[in-house]
Amino acid sequence: MKSVYEAAGGSHGLFRLAEAWHSRVMSDDVVSHAFSHGFHPQHTERLAAYWSEALGGPTAYSSIYGNETSVVRLHSGNGEHEEMNHRAIVCFDQALEDVGLNTDEPLRQALHDYFTWTTTTTMSRYHESADDVPDDLQIPRWSWDGLQHRGA
Repeated sequence: MKSVYEAAGGSHGLFRLAEAWHSRVMSDDVVSHAFSHGFHPQHTERLAAYWSEALGGPTAYSSIYGNETSVVRLHSGNGEHEEMNHRAIVCFDQALEDVGLNTDEPLRQALHDYFTWTTTTTMSRYHESADDVPDDLQIPRWSWDGLQHRGA
């Protein structure tokens, strides 16, 4: 059985999704606030590499850019932002349509569930301070059945 990564078109498919999502959030009045301080010039490439690794692809993100700790710290210490999370998820679902990843229902559902889970848990768990994020986090892996536990 193909991994979610493979079904989504591999690194190229997830890069297209990352481009579409970033375009959507930059046009959203609420979510774009998260980028108002600026963002890395390779944000889209990094996001695609992160999603690729999380969805069963190569470990490009952790091999080149950093570990889960660095990603979670970047998203931490900004207070609670449920409306922003909700709007980011809506933008993601729209981006799935933009790149044609919404036509295969099991794939659309797996991608939606992954993005919703990571947005509402790992990326918003440490809303008080980035200093609260543990040093040794690993990128969570997601499959057709949801979160995969390491060593299982």
